[in-house]
Amino acid sequence: MALETGIKTQLQTYLQMLREPIVLAASLDETPAAQEMRELLEEITSMSDKITLTMEDDARKPSFAVKRGAGHAEANKAVGVRFAGIPMGHEFTSLVLALLHTGGHPMKLEPEKIAQIAAIEGSFHFETYISLSCHNCPDVVQAMNMMAVINPNITHVMIDGALYQDEVKAREIMSVPTIYLNGEVFGAGRMELDEILPKIDLGAVAREAKKLDAQAPFDVLVVGGGPAGASAAIYAARKGIRTGIVAERFGGQVMDTLGIENFISVKETEGPKLVMALEEHVKSYDVEIINLQRAVSLTEPGKHGNKNEDLIELKLESGATLRSKSVILATGARWRELNVPGEKEYRGKGVAYCPHCDGPLFKGKPVAVVGGGNSGVEAAIDLANFVDHVTLLQFDTELKADAVLQKKLRSLHNVTIITSAQTTEVTGDGNKMNGLTYTDRVTGESKHLALDGVFVQIGLVPNSDWLKGTLNLSKYGEVEVNHHNATSLPGVFAAGDVTTTPYKQIIIAMGEGAKASLGAFDYLIRQ
Repeated sequence: MALETGIKTQLQTYLQMLREPIVLAASLDETPAAQEMRELLEEITSMSDKITLTMEDDARKPSFAVKRGAGHAEANKAVGVRFAGIPMGHEFTSLVLALLHTGGHPMKLEPEKIAQIAAIEGSFHFETYISLSCHNCPDVVQAMNMMAVINPNITHVMIDGALYQDEVKAREIMSVPTIYLNGEVFGAGRMELDEILPKIDLGAVAREAKKLDAQAPFDVLVVGGGPAGASAAIYAARKGIRTGIVAERFGGQVMDTLGIENFISVKETEGPKLVMALEEHVKSYDVEIINLQRAVSLTEPGKHGNKNEDLIELKLESGATLRSKSVILATGARWRELNVPGEKEYRGKGVAYCPHCDGPLFKGKPVAVVGGGNSGVEAAIDLANFVDHVTLLQFDTELKADAVLQKKLRSLHNVTIITSAQTTEVTGDGNKMNGLTYTDRVTGESKHLALDGVFVQIGLVPNSDWLKGTLNLSKYGEVEVNHHNATSLPGVFAAGDVTTTPYKQIIIAMGEGAKASLGAFDYLIRQ
């Protein structure tokens, strides 16, 4: 396959950064995909005298490995990085980084992290099933590849589920990324390096908790790394006060949003790009970022074992405790579930929540989308491009999506819209789902659809379960705030989708984060 001019120019620039020789070892057959892979590898090889193309025999054809070449400074250390698929689309960056890292270009990792990976003992063979349209998959692939370059005890192969459909079917994989370790399921969904390491380096969690316990108290501690949290942290840091931000995953729900066209002044962007920009902006200030940590409880000064008379304590799932003079809650929201029989049993086995990630696994198959708002209609439009048929189910009597989206949806030949439909059950054979049952709310009749997948797009639920009994929540579980974004607990403020503020939008969350931070600062100077 010939690279587009822009991509080729970009790749040539990157390959100039190679410091050591590398080898691309291809395992090919006579299929069209193998021919495409051969052309890609030959083109890459022609761009640098530090790259050699060889042939080898691997069980997966077509595939290729990235190895250290003869004369490499670390030629005695094996590299277990393989691509079973053509890494274009979202995985192009994974390919570039694998080439650079194997070729001696420094990784953007702290020295202590590299040392931690290098010291891991045992045998770890990872396999990651991806789709090229999945914007979460590259995070997993790149993390695994880096570990494989650093430690010869670790190997990793990226597998394009669309190319290796027999494996996907045999292993009943219905969501990506799905990760296997030594033949057993290791995890599913987006994972960063700092999430993967504790699962194979068992002492990492305790070491990190001890490190966090030793943190000096903050003036403002933001809980949540989405748009509201990032905005709050920036506004606090600009005041020159000690600021921290603790998040289960930086970016929050925005990481799962592909197309963003209503962020004023930016005509069009994607969730992961916006998150990257947010993180860079936060890091440009003196903010302590504590990522991949889940908050489990909040204790006001002098209460429930908190001996501090002037500090709020935030307990983390790892066992660590952080302390601060004020706290801003910006934990956002998560996908709302159907809460019907079969949903939990078949999650990842036909029940999905991210059409961009998991949609390609349902190529040529019948699926349904539950939800008639913007998210549901956008999902149906995207899925209609490669599935056999999409049935959109809407609880209300009419769709709620923007008119321009409804017009596009109704123009598609392989979409059926059913309104006044209440989903009552997801059915399956014990291993994977095979259909969906719904009730016609007009006639009361129960009906069944034979399906291979269902994508749930029915809105969001605030991430506030851990706050019940601590401060005032609305009947919907939202944190109640006043016009200064203060909660019912002194010194605790809140912003974004977790609050009672109407209209859950990225741009509104950012404004609310700024308000909450200004409210917290005003609180501090009055104490």
